[in-house]
Amino acid sequence: MADLRTRLIRALEVPGGGSSDFDLTPGLGVPKRRALRPAAVLVPVIATPHGASVMLTKRSSALAHHPGQVAFPGGKVDAGDKGPVQAALREAEEEVGLPRARVDVLGTLPNHITVTGYDVTPVLGLIEGDVTPVPEAGEVDEAFFVPLSFVTTPDNFRIEGRRWQGMMRHYYAVPLGPYYIWGATARILRGFADRMVP
Repeated sequence: MADLRTRLIRALEVPGGGSSDFDLTPGLGVPKRRALRPAAVLVPVIATPHGASVMLTKRSSALAHHPGQVAFPGGKVDAGDKGPVQAALREAEEEVGLPRARVDVLGTLPNHITVTGYDVTPVLGLIEGDVTPVPEAGEVDEAFFVPLSFVTTPDNFRIEGRRWQGMMRHYYAVPLGPYYIWGATARILRGFADRMVP
């Protein structure tokens, strides 16, 4: 546990800027007049005697935005939140029943800008011991775990593309079994992987 915590803190200390949904597609970006909205996600690293994993969610297929997509627990920063860290912890508690008191917040990864106009702060948190997620009905279909070693190995990521607003947009994907992890979630994980490389 202590060794993992040290590795994670060292990853946070690696210099480097943020990322965006556009950085693999030159010429594509958020319209300059569009104001970015603050959001935050929790990158929950679960440490158990059996190994370390990252908890992700599969959004409800009934949602209007991004139905069925894989995501970190998180959402927009509300007026009552005291910044992105509190927002990420609140959202994780609401979406998957993760008590904020169990999360050892280590710091934040560089921000990520999304095609939908959000400025997302990824909050890196370490949780010791098993976690039993309780998905929020109507918002989260499933919470699942992926091995930390898998999503912090850059070679497991690939670049794919699809048409968006009349042009081809490229993005990272890191599929695992039945789960197709792509877009902002995969981009944040890829940046995390680059920082975790020894």
